[in-house]
Amino acid sequence: MSTANELFEKGEELLRRGERLAALASFEKSIQMDGTNHKCRSYLALLSATQRGQIENAIKTSRDILEQAPAEPLVYLNMGRLYLLAERKQDAVDALRKGASIEKLPEIQQLLESMGLRRKPVVPFLSRQNSINKVLGILFKKLRLG
Repeated sequence: MSTANELFEKGEELLRRGERLAALASFEKSIQMDGTNHKCRSYLALLSATQRGQIENAIKTSRDILEQAPAEPLVYLNMGRLYLLAERKQDAVDALRKGASIEKLPEIQQLLESMGLRRKPVVPFLSRQNSINKVLGILFKKLRLG
């Protein structure tokens, strides 16, 4: 008999391999055994949206999870993915940036980059093409301040 944590880890592995329905079943079994795993609940919400079309319900569930676990970047990542499914790009960006501010998960950075987003200019009242903004932007990026 598998534990809730083993089922969760199995679900993550299945999801990495692209076996979404099997991952969904694994997360559901894990939640039945232990409904307190925020990451598992977040994955379950995401897969409910992608596999069953329950996008709005999944967003509501993810908001509830974030109230209980506001410092969990993976939940923000999945929330961003849900917002993208709902075609709410700005909400997705906000969720992803909030998650990135907690911890720089590579998946968050990749998703933000795939969306073609640019950071705001360092000096907002100057144009993006202004040489001051360009130099400061390069400097901040190298120093990892931006």
